[in-house]
Amino acid sequence: MLFSLSALMLGGGCQAKEHEAARQSVPEASSGAVQLSAEGQAALHQIVDSGRDAELHWPDFSPCQADVKAFYDSSNYAPAWVRNRQPSAAALEYIAMFQQAAEKGFVPEDYDASLWADRLNRLKNSPTDADLAKFDAALTVSLMRYVRALNVGRVNPKMPGRQVNIRDQKVDMAVFVHQQLENAADPAAEMKAVEPPWPGYWRTLDWLHRATAIVKEDTGGLLPVPQKPVLPGQPYASVPRLTALLRLIGDLPADAQVDPNSGVYGGALVDAVKQYQDRHGLDVDGKLSASVVNDLNVPLSHRLEQIVLTLERWRWVEHSFPQPPIVVNVPEFKLRAYDATGHVMLFKKVIVGKAYGHHTPLFEKYIKYVVFRPYWEVTPSIQRAEIVPHIERDPSYISKKNFEVVDADDKVVTDSVVSAEVLAQLRSGHYRVRQKPGPTNSLGLVKIIFPNSDNVYLHGTDAPQLFALSRRDLSHGCVRVENPSDLVAWVLRNNPGWDLQRVQAAMNGTTDNVTVNLEKPIPVLILYATVATLENGRAYFLDDIYGFDAELEAMLAKGYPYPSS
Repeated sequence: MLFSLSALMLGGGCQAKEHEAARQSVPEASSGAVQLSAEGQAALHQIVDSGRDAELHWPDFSPCQADVKAFYDSSNYAPAWVRNRQPSAAALEYIAMFQQAAEKGFVPEDYDASLWADRLNRLKNSPTDADLAKFDAALTVSLMRYVRALNVGRVNPKMPGRQVNIRDQKVDMAVFVHQQLENAADPAAEMKAVEPPWPGYWRTLDWLHRATAIVKEDTGGLLPVPQKPVLPGQPYASVPRLTALLRLIGDLPADAQVDPNSGVYGGALVDAVKQYQDRHGLDVDGKLSASVVNDLNVPLSHRLEQIVLTLERWRWVEHSFPQPPIVVNVPEFKLRAYDATGHVMLFKKVIVGKAYGHHTPLFEKYIKYVVFRPYWEVTPSIQRAEIVPHIERDPSYISKKNFEVVDADDKVVTDSVVSAEVLAQLRSGHYRVRQKPGPTNSLGLVKIIFPNSDNVYLHGTDAPQLFALSRRDLSHGCVRVENPSDLVAWVLRNNPGWDLQRVQAAMNGTTDNVTVNLEKPIPVLILYATVATLENGRAYFLDDIYGFDAELEAMLAKGYPYPSS
């Protein structure tokens, strides 16, 4: 089953937790294996011990140094990638992968793509043992970098100020390279097993290839930005370019009939623009407005980079879960629940944290319980910054909003006019404000809890009209779910008797603050992907609402050793 795969996990930089296993698990020497002379061993030791190889495009391999040392310690510094003083068959396959690294969204020069031809030539002409040592070390470092990049990404997201939880390394890199890669009969299959198993990852990878071809085909040229929206049936100065672009990116079918000389925006072009608007999270109205045209004018190379960054984030995700997860994609404002084969079983619009000051944190947690008709326990920051100022202006504010003031023991102090004495206790934090359960509660009629230090959860809302907006970063960080009853039924599907009818009865009943613990915790992933690839083959390109793409792109531009890698 997809969500119970036993996956390879090679995270946490390149460094291994335990290297002793590598020394005990060396494969038998292959035919043609080479033992280096003292000169060759000295050359190899010098590279490994220094954590630096001047012949690499990125010489500093200190994050991988412990793994590289363990790898060579386990074989007494015998070359792994030469047989009969020539490159092994596996080595040649890995070099080809490095040279084609762009097909995985990587920079080929990160793995010395242009340098391998010269290294291979040196091995053709009576190589010295020092030549063999340099070749072998370069391939080992490049391979470890490449494997880690495929498996968990290049940048470690678990950095100061970041809230993504990358998994811990569970497989020793040195052991893995020795056992699985050094004498692999099918190197390509071994590498594929390292990659994330998720269908969304593989669909995004397919779109990388499609987008690469589109970028090459595009002849370029900007669409003129109209001063006011062009409506269907009205003239537009650049119908030929609009037609060519929409056809190229797949929103205008190849067989759609459009007269490029008509100069009129209409017919199939309108339908194509609507599809484009839908895929890019815009209001789907078919109008050729300035904002739509500016979006169409975004270079296709930028869309390609969005795909590369999304692939990086897919590699940060756990490779297996005990149950199918619920996934929230923040910039898409969407939630999906999956079955055990990776198919979407439930789809929901959501509202996420505001772009300015209230980001929804990104993490992998487990849903533990559901609360029907909950109180909203106002956070201290919201109480200080929002509720107290309202009360200062209007002492009866809490009664109007169905709030109540409680003390440290949850005893209700007042739910009507707030006196000066009570207000002072609220300012000091000795008293708290909470909102009473019911239809007017800001959390709606249910909340879904996955314990976390940010106190973020899924919940309903008393303002369902906001789901009609195309951009929905409106909350203080929690995730509001549209019509959440069927999601709650999905979450409680392993709890006997908790079907949709019972869930709706609990939400609309008269008993408040009822907690139901899950029989089996369910993973929830809050992700950030500005490209969403769906089962129908479409790709949706989304705004970088939190600026995380720009931040990640800057990190990747620095090259090895990547920040915190």
